[in-house]
Amino acid sequence: MDRLSLLQGIGRISVFVSLLLAFFLLTVKTENKLANRLFAWFFIFSAIDLSGFFIDVGTRNELNLEIFRSTACLFGMPLFYLFVLAVCYSDFRLKWKHLVHLLPFLLVNLVFIPRIYLSTNIDKDSFAATLNQMPEIYLIQILIEFQYVFYIVSVFLILKKYKEIYLENYADSSTATYKWLFQITCVFLIAHSIVALKNVLRYSGFREIFLWTNVLVGAIALLITCWFIMKALNHPELFRGVNSKLKLAKDILPEVEEKTECKDVQDDAISSQISTLKQYMAEEEPFLDPSLTIQELANQIDIPVRDLSVLINHHMDQHFFDFVNEYRIQKAMGILKDQSRSQLTVLEILYEVGFNSKSSFNTSFKKYTNLTPTAYRNDS
Repeated sequence: MDRLSLLQGIGRISVFVSLLLAFFLLTVKTENKLANRLFAWFFIFSAIDLSGFFIDVGTRNELNLEIFRSTACLFGMPLFYLFVLAVCYSDFRLKWKHLVHLLPFLLVNLVFIPRIYLSTNIDKDSFAATLNQMPEIYLIQILIEFQYVFYIVSVFLILKKYKEIYLENYADSSTATYKWLFQITCVFLIAHSIVALKNVLRYSGFREIFLWTNVLVGAIALLITCWFIMKALNHPELFRGVNSKLKLAKDILPEVEEKTECKDVQDDAISSQISTLKQYMAEEEPFLDPSLTIQELANQIDIPVRDLSVLINHHMDQHFFDFVNEYRIQKAMGILKDQSRSQLTVLEILYEVGFNSKSSFNTSFKKYTNLTPTAYRNDS
């Protein structure tokens, strides 16, 4: 099998798998339908882009259609960016302002109109031969790279803020959403780096290497799509998002401090609140609820959520996530030391103290004790 046949075969399989995943995302039952639909459209446009590996252009009109098809890749990163927003923030909705993400696609096709779409006196073969040397093609390559850098940086910034908000407001030990999106973004970054290298080779003298790089890119696209399918089958639900209107403690702090002008009074109030909070945590054990949020805890102890956020995340110098998990670990340590409860498994204990993930429990336990739960029980 020659390179062209191999590339066409890989392309056809990649398109089929991408459309299959898009169909799955559009039909699977989930609360966050918007995120699924955005991701589905991402794979639909990926399939359109990958179809270029095996489409055979015949007439001049078909060549115009093929050039228009090749610009579909400019939808990829905007759709992925919007998908990440939809997964991270439960209150995210598409608005008219998001149409701005169409500008690169529209700009490129407007530039293509004069010399490419409207040209009629150039035969197909000579046109195809000179296409890669046209300034318009250089433009789209440069625009794609700038667009990619912009969106990949934007996604990493979204994930950074999402993680900070999550740690300051939620005690659910599962960080599956962040890990999943971070993994996807890193995979896209690596894959695009290879595509960028392929495009550099296109304009160099390494023709043979460029052809094999095309095969490699097609194979990587297929592997990534299959990886997404495995993830989607194992996790058909979209993970819990946070409210984008939640503020970080560092942003709330100036507003809270303005309420109390006297520092001595403020320090006394903070000490009293910390004492009340610790007493409530020890006696009422709200941390046993695996889905406890800072809003729910604030309601229980009758402290404004903004004050409680500043109290824990700033004055106690802990994320809410770590603050709650510390009580869970202390409770688990007590159970592991209790000889009368030695029949309980580690799995039963972690669920009892408020964790819902064995890996999260082991990580948190080792962080506080430098031992695994089993090793701690054996040493007791």
